[in-house]
Amino acid sequence: MQSPPDYHMHTPLCKHASGEPVDYARHALALGLTEIGFSDHSPMRRDDFDDWRMLNQQLDEYVENVRRAQSEFPQLTIRLALEVDYLPGHEEWIRDLAARHPWDYFIGSVHYVSDDWAVDNPHKLAEWKHRDPFEVWSVYFERLTMAAASGLFQIIGHADLPKKFGHRPTRDCTPLYEQFLTAARQNHCAMELNTAGLRKDCQEIYPSRALLELAFQHNLPITFGSDAHAPTEVGLNFAEAIQLAHAVGYRESGRFRQRRCELVKF
Repeated sequence: MQSPPDYHMHTPLCKHASGEPVDYARHALALGLTEIGFSDHSPMRRDDFDDWRMLNQQLDEYVENVRRAQSEFPQLTIRLALEVDYLPGHEEWIRDLAARHPWDYFIGSVHYVSDDWAVDNPHKLAEWKHRDPFEVWSVYFERLTMAAASGLFQIIGHADLPKKFGHRPTRDCTPLYEQFLTAARQNHCAMELNTAGLRKDCQEIYPSRALLELAFQHNLPITFGSDAHAPTEVGLNFAEAIQLAHAVGYRESGRFRQRRCELVKF
């Protein structure tokens, strides 16, 4: 059985990654991967929304860079995708992005729990001093549930991102998880195992084992992603992610082409 694809990788256009798509592809081949997908942070309608994503005028350049990697490494399956922030009221913008190119998948991610606070932004770390973790989890999973229910995404990204800096609620979050997983299952969304959490303060894959076990009970498909921001991070910690998935009961992961999912053993 082959290693699952790495479906979560960035490029320098997001302003906080290094290495061009061809460099990521080269490293993926060296690791023995047979499929990868680029999913850089999509532009927002306003270019000044924040400073960690490509500009609107750079979207075509991003696609050209991925196409160049596809051309230079035909022996490697390379998917074209975006990581798209879900914010309530931005649905039309997401539909507009979806119509611009023949994407293989969209990763729907929630970073913002308010208009000006992305929970994973290290520059806004002080905000946690004024917040109850369960309150943050509640807002976050409400938005994640809305993202899954929107029908706009094929994959939901880093599903318990608020734990990044080690802040975790003491109250039971199972009802929050159940609502999200039900919406994801009803709208044919997969959930990614994102290994970047092992490189953060939380030192844990996104999502936690508890959330992943519930996902398995809901028969929710999974994908794998390193959230690579440098070529050397491609496929990083996949052994741990595969071990976790197997321990929970998963034996198949999703592969996407033109937004359609095929389950393949890993």
